[in-house]
Amino acid sequence: MACCGLVATFSACSGGGDDEPEKADDTYVSTPTVSAVTTNSAVVSAKTTGSSIKERGVCYSTSPNPTINDSKQTSSTGEMSITLNGLKPGTTYHVRAYAQSSAGVTYSSDVTFTTQEEATDTDLDKWKAPTYADDYRNISDWSKRAQWNLANVHDPTVVLADDGYYYMYQTDASYGNAHEKGGHFHARRSKNLVDWEYLGGTMTNTPSWVKEKLNEIRAKQGLDPISNPQLGYWAPCVRKVKSGLYRMYYCVVVDNYIKSGKPNTDANYDSSWTERAFIGLMETSDPATNKWEDKGFVICSSSDKGKDGWKRASKNDWEAYFYFNAIDPTYVITPEGEHWLIYGSWHSGFAAVQLNPETGKTLKELGDPWASSAAGLASNGYGKRIWSRGNSRWQGSEAPEIVYHDGYYYLFMAYDGLDIPYNTRIARSKTIDGNYTGNETVLTHPYQFTGSQGWVGIAHCAVFDDGQGNWYYASQQRFPTTAGGNAPNAVMMGGVRSIQWLSSGWPVVMPERYAAVPQQAITSDEIAGTWEHIDLGYKYGEMKTSTTMTFNADGTITSGPWKGGKWSFNASTNTLTANGVELKVQRECDWEASPRKHTIVYSGINGAKSYWGKKK
Repeated sequence: MACCGLVATFSACSGGGDDEPEKADDTYVSTPTVSAVTTNSAVVSAKTTGSSIKERGVCYSTSPNPTINDSKQTSSTGEMSITLNGLKPGTTYHVRAYAQSSAGVTYSSDVTFTTQEEATDTDLDKWKAPTYADDYRNISDWSKRAQWNLANVHDPTVVLADDGYYYMYQTDASYGNAHEKGGHFHARRSKNLVDWEYLGGTMTNTPSWVKEKLNEIRAKQGLDPISNPQLGYWAPCVRKVKSGLYRMYYCVVVDNYIKSGKPNTDANYDSSWTERAFIGLMETSDPATNKWEDKGFVICSSSDKGKDGWKRASKNDWEAYFYFNAIDPTYVITPEGEHWLIYGSWHSGFAAVQLNPETGKTLKELGDPWASSAAGLASNGYGKRIWSRGNSRWQGSEAPEIVYHDGYYYLFMAYDGLDIPYNTRIARSKTIDGNYTGNETVLTHPYQFTGSQGWVGIAHCAVFDDGQGNWYYASQQRFPTTAGGNAPNAVMMGGVRSIQWLSSGWPVVMPERYAAVPQQAITSDEIAGTWEHIDLGYKYGEMKTSTTMTFNADGTITSGPWKGGKWSFNASTNTLTANGVELKVQRECDWEASPRKHTIVYSGINGAKSYWGKKK
């Protein structure tokens, strides 16, 4: 299973007949992952280790369990990333990684993928653009929820289920708080990532354990119980663990002052921090039922200032009581079969804690949620810090989302305030618990193409794939305050975008939202012409606007920011190189056009910034 970045792990198995020689004891071959699947190519990644390996690579065929006697490509390194070219469109292939040593051949398990159908002019002519309005304020009422599609999406998480539907869940938030009539952690589903059916809340009532656990901890601190805590419901994360088992980690935040237990209002301020957040767990065997069974407490916010470290000098004193803030979980199953929870935000960064695969709870029994140091918290089972935006306790970084791809764990995260400046950054690591490195490249940023009011607040993403190597990014996006009408910045439209992977391994997010546009082959002739180009270099709270750039048919750039540069296009990989920058190109919907139509877009990275473009 490769859904949502979770990679299934199988033991290596042999193939090629009963007379195959016995394999070397220390030879290891991982189950391959497949990405960047096109009509005629795919990237296959796997890992091999062993002391006597003479040859390694991947073999593939349209028949199950291919061997080295079928088509194969070799690799010079154990960390293999191999591009298979010359494949047939719309064809299912079987692929296995292998390692050949003096003792024989070791094969991985068989993995299948299907190349994309080859789109034609006719397919493009038949394609119809989505017609739902981005400004949904006239249908925002609860009674009109059947019309919402991707309206009222906030902090989404997405999973592909056994029934072929993508299921999306979210924070409790909506325009005018319409969602309050329908429970918590609302759901919707789609077969095509374009048309979404609203399903409603997955949690009808708050589990009793939240209040019980809160007051159990308060009793240990010598504090009075809170009889009616003020609660917020934030940022679930859903993953398929295996067929018939799905897990949702969710957050419940207590918004009462610690000292007095009173609700968080200016009138009640008592020189203390506000209470902790809790992460709980629900499970279901079938998301289509929208019925989940609560499995209780997983982890809570924890302090490195001891159990009495909750005092502060003023409401502007952000030296937070909590070192790890128990919100914004992401759940990862490694290729080796380890289960991990990554969580935290704002207060000193993100923590990683290992889970028991059978229960979904922490592998180590938790101690008290306080200690005198970060090392003490780790000893108490609350995990280790894997990322921090500096050393401040008020960082403006949140919403970690980690997926495994081609030998790396990629950490997507949100920076800055969610109303306007929200933007997505990226870092990566060879191991799940760090060290995560990178130049904090901006993948999404407030932006504006011509003909649109623009979008802001684009972050807190879900990253997932379709099991065939096609990856996606989903997040909320908001109208800017200048969009007009009542409370435009409270308009939260869900945006699903394609992810492509550069030759360096780093992901890029495509600028226009996904609309199932047929991917007919793109030619160099189509690249030539006028483009809208956006430099996503970071500017706090500002929308980056487009400028015009012209690509001449002779490979020169004659106007715009890259004037004087050159461009070339590799049609086999849909890679445009312009002014020395690698850009991934594909067909998408022009959402700003009226009526909407298909166009060509690009996305690339150069250092800490991304570039977005759209053919005019």
